[in-house]
Amino acid sequence: MADSNALPMVLLAEQFAKLPGIGMKSAQRLAYYLISRPEEEVQAFADAMMHAKKAIHYCSCCQNLTDQAICPICSDDTRDHGIICVVEAPKDVAAFERTNEYHGVYHVLHGLISPLTGVMPEQLKIRELLARLQSGTVREVIMATNPTVEGDATAMYLAQLLKPMQIKVSRLAFGLPVGGVVEYADEVTLYKALENRSEM
Repeated sequence: MADSNALPMVLLAEQFAKLPGIGMKSAQRLAYYLISRPEEEVQAFADAMMHAKKAIHYCSCCQNLTDQAICPICSDDTRDHGIICVVEAPKDVAAFERTNEYHGVYHVLHGLISPLTGVMPEQLKIRELLARLQSGTVREVIMATNPTVEGDATAMYLAQLLKPMQIKVSRLAFGLPVGGVVEYADEVTLYKALENRSEM
């Protein structure tokens, strides 16, 4: 059991360890680094986190994260609003934007259908996607979920939902390996996957 002097450091490390991709050793390094910084720097770090938490919310159109009512991508008139790229998470939007080759808009599901972990369709932003499609201006929906069991199941589920709407539904031509993750793909691979997408 940690002594009372070490306890705050242990608690801080445990909080860092809750972040994705951070093990306990990395969490301890982060905790020690933070403690070594001047108090005003630590306060600025804490303030930035709280400000982001309070200011950032879902875009009322695409469900991506933004600090505005409608995100900059959705409000950009130069983008092709007739093509919607459906992704699992906001980080996937960032990955596609790095290609500088996709000029449509996005829809963020905030998860994938996974009955084994209790994630059902009604827990995702599917209703919001269907509402966007009622305008009749969307020509194509690109399913850009990861090539995993859950990603494929989600893409197939959405394709079946959209079939009666007479909207073209395509799937990325994954030059990505099966089981790969969009977020970690390089720009060229993502661009080729977009370019060679196939209709579902």
